[in-house]
Amino acid sequence: MKLIVGLGNPGSQYDKTRHNIGFEVIDQLSEQLQTPLTIQKHKGILGKGSYNGESFILLKPLTYMNLSGESIGEVSHFYKIEPSDIVVLYDDLDLPVGKIRLRQKGSAGGHNGLKSTIQHLGTTEFNRIRIGINRPAAGIPVPQYVLGKFTKDEQEMMAEAVKTSANACEAWLTKPFLQVMNEYN
Repeated sequence: MKLIVGLGNPGSQYDKTRHNIGFEVIDQLSEQLQTPLTIQKHKGILGKGSYNGESFILLKPLTYMNLSGESIGEVSHFYKIEPSDIVVLYDDLDLPVGKIRLRQKGSAGGHNGLKSTIQHLGTTEFNRIRIGINRPAAGIPVPQYVLGKFTKDEQEMMAEAVKTSANACEAWLTKPFLQVMNEYN
């Protein structure tokens, strides 16, 4: 079984914010893979499905970003999912808006949702898809920026990044992550 996690914050006030881009990819995948998110447990909302014989879970942690690992840890332990069978999607300040980067391991890079995930999985060796949101302009605090909405110009690029990220996750259900990295990076 594989676990696909989108990081974000629950609540309508966070919809379509930069920090919730992981949730948007999960929503896209839910539609694409016809897997509704209807199960509320393990501190998250999830959907279970199968694609070409591969079972998977889509997860949106409902713990708020800084505690995302609590939900991810519970789901991975309950379903006995190895870290190598997990992909985490999240916003990244160090990539230009709309750019995506796939990696198999790495540090949290200052991202609190990833810090929590690493803490609860006990490893840095899980797959991830970083989705670029760029850094804020001078004088704009990072928390204010990541909880803000995309500009009109950015929205089109982000819609494409969400679709591409969802397609990469779908490809991963039938191919090794390294192969998907080579195709999508």
